[in-house]
Amino acid sequence: MQMYAAAAPAVLGYIVWLLKRQKRDRDANGRGTMLLLRVQLMEYHDKYMAKGKIPSYAYQNFVEMYQAYHELGGNGMITKMYKEIQDLHLVDKKGGQHGE
Repeated sequence: MQMYAAAAPAVLGYIVWLLKRQKRDRDANGRGTMLLLRVQLMEYHDKYMAKGKIPSYAYQNFVEMYQAYHELGGNGMITKMYKEIQDLHLVDKKGGQHGE
């Protein structure tokens, strides 16, 4: 029984260390994912704002990436870009505008 009592603090310390390490790794992965999403969102924004229109599939991708980015804690200038993308004319695959 004394052996278990002596080993418990070491085992608990190891478990705490593992949990902290896992959290650090998750935080780093989340931050990296957020940064990659930001780069892609900025590229979409620049490309389609220059064209003045956005295909529906690209708009859907942008919205889904923005939602993931926002859930990871991103905001700021990307939110402004999101609002600008929402104002663009949507076009389907054949080049026609939605709502025509």
